[in-house]
Amino acid sequence: MNTELLDLLKSVDTPTVCNAIEVAQGRRGFNRFTRGTMLASDPAAGAMAGYARTAKISALAPPTEPADVIKTRRMDYYRYMSEGPRPALTVVEDVDYPNAIGAYWGEINTTVHKGLGLSGALTNGVMRDLGDLPEGFLVVAGSVGPSHGFVHVKEIDIPVKIFGLDIRPGELVHADRHGALVIPEDVIPVLASAIGKLLETEKLVLEPARQPGFDFEKFQEAWAAFEKART
Repeated sequence: MNTELLDLLKSVDTPTVCNAIEVAQGRRGFNRFTRGTMLASDPAAGAMAGYARTAKISALAPPTEPADVIKTRRMDYYRYMSEGPRPALTVVEDVDYPNAIGAYWGEINTTVHKGLGLSGALTNGVMRDLGDLPEGFLVVAGSVGPSHGFVHVKEIDIPVKIFGLDIRPGELVHADRHGALVIPEDVIPVLASAIGKLLETEKLVLEPARQPGFDFEKFQEAWAAFEKART
């Protein structure tokens, strides 16, 4: 992904990207997005985009595997997160969901991930230490809680599911306070132009609606132009 596209993706929200994908595909029905309400660690931080580095965790109960196995996997996890194409997002499924209690995403872990070159985190699990997380590292999570429980890594570099969205390692993910989506690979080359077309088309309604004297007749005119531009 080139720098221009990355900057553009970070400048628009996830609903805009969701609509732009349909513009690029020439049809409605795109459905690779999260379901339900997710929480952003910093709602004003905007969006994040990157290639998924995936894992699964659990925290409800202590691990049953030997301690040396858990420690080795933990280091394998951080090594894996430090590698791969950039920009990258860490996408972690908490297998305890919907009963997740272990906040894997606190001040220390987010700071470590940012230091390893990750751009943000997407999870169905728990985050904490709000207000103390590093600037420039957005977490989009399923809940907020105070405890880390018995959190431990169970699997690395595997397909995961976050709020109904299946994500495979290496897929391009866009996320913000609205949730997340996976950008289809075949759309990437034309996504910038699709976003531009979408934003220009929306102005046909938004600009008249923001002017004094806007009424139903002006709305009809604006909507007709909007419909014509979308076809």
